[in-house]
Amino acid sequence: MGSQLPMVSRSGYLNRLVFQRICIRDKNTVSTIQIDNFPGGAEIFELVVKFCYGWKVDLTAANIAPAYCAAYFLEMSDDLEQGNLISKAETFLSFILLTSWKEIFQIFKSCETIASWAKKLQVLKRCSEAIAWKASMDPKTFTAGDDDSLGYNAQSNNAKNSQHSCIAENWWFEDVSFLRIDHFLEVIESTKRKGVRSELVGSCIAHWTEKWISQIPFGQHNQPTHQLLKVTAESLIKVLPAEKNSVSCNFLLHLLKLGIMMRIEFELLNKLEQRIALMLEQCSASDLLVRNYGNTDTVYDVRIITRVVESYVSSVLNNPAPRIYVVGRLVDEYLTMIAKDEKLPIKHFQLLAEALPKDARYCDDNLYRAIDMYLKAHPKLTEEERTSVCKAMDYHKLSEEARQHAMKNERLPLYISMRLALLEQVNMTKSSTNNRSNYRRTKTQTIIRISKGLDKGCMTPQKELTMMKKEVENMKVQLNALQKCKIQLQRQIKGCTI
Repeated sequence: MGSQLPMVSRSGYLNRLVFQRICIRDKNTVSTIQIDNFPGGAEIFELVVKFCYGWKVDLTAANIAPAYCAAYFLEMSDDLEQGNLISKAETFLSFILLTSWKEIFQIFKSCETIASWAKKLQVLKRCSEAIAWKASMDPKTFTAGDDDSLGYNAQSNNAKNSQHSCIAENWWFEDVSFLRIDHFLEVIESTKRKGVRSELVGSCIAHWTEKWISQIPFGQHNQPTHQLLKVTAESLIKVLPAEKNSVSCNFLLHLLKLGIMMRIEFELLNKLEQRIALMLEQCSASDLLVRNYGNTDTVYDVRIITRVVESYVSSVLNNPAPRIYVVGRLVDEYLTMIAKDEKLPIKHFQLLAEALPKDARYCDDNLYRAIDMYLKAHPKLTEEERTSVCKAMDYHKLSEEARQHAMKNERLPLYISMRLALLEQVNMTKSSTNNRSNYRRTKTQTIIRISKGLDKGCMTPQKELTMMKKEVENMKVQLNALQKCKIQLQRQIKGCTI
């Protein structure tokens, strides 16, 4: 037992175990002590043994966290012996957290195998707070002698003085992006508590997520991996800053897509969907571009945009938004951007085009442009399919220029072409009728004025009324002729469609 005394004298845990063995040990048996779940395993236990026997011990960023947890596990406090392992490890840990940057991430890495102990003893929290403290500081306040306090990104930025001012705030993003999800979440919570701007926190989450998504082998993961991806996606959504404009619409759309793929909680998914919908009025069409994963699908995920637009429409159904026209223009611009995709199905294009109510567009010129581009990119569509594509467009809302273009557009279905021709004929007839009516009215008024000048008693009120009735009868005849023309054209259209 003499060889065990240095360890027993420094460890309250071992002291109790040895005492218990002495009390119950049989004289004819050899007592052994087995320690399960020792933080850091055999390597750290060897370090503790060396420390107890006074041998040289090298504490580093890679072993300080396991050594610190092992010291607490063994109850090696200064109450047993001055300068014991807990106080030594505490001093070294505090020194690293205050003076270094990269070594903090080495500590994070070493905590992966002792997660429960590191969390219990708040090692992770202290590391996260150290990162948050430095992230909240102006990088210019660090001196050149602070070794790697800003990491390699800051050193690169210092070499590019002309760009320093515009990218200095995110100098810590890249280093943080290598953290495991649970450690990353600790850092984000710490930055929030430290008062780092919500836009910066949101950008950091987006940077981490982008790198994480790029490493996911979609379609190749098993059930345990799927569960991990699901939990990660849910955790990222929950940790998002609540402040307006703290995260971009495009990033939230990517998160929504990931959430749908991983089948995350419905309430969480619905909340994210509504948040994106409320941002549509401030978005640009490029913000809505969300690429699909894989080579067999369309270039962009159109269904997810349709889903968000439908959510927006539902939210303003009872309280119409004054800026719904902005969203209408946004959708049409987006449709124009995706129309050239040869793999884009008619149904996806049509559902998005029809997702907005009819009164969401002042003018359908942009929608017509998108439809024309889609028809041009898909020349093999049948007459019925082309008609379906054009279903959302109201040709009455086309400008004169767009109408003239559409009348000459051979890509449009015959149904639309005939409708446009009918509309043009009606407009021309109305214009002609108005011109003739104005001419007759002017001529009649002139005769009346001349007659009155020659003989004021010649034009009685009864005669004036009779003349006006004749004008009305003439207009009725012209309107009847116009109506007959319209009916004849409608019959021709029906004959063409049969």
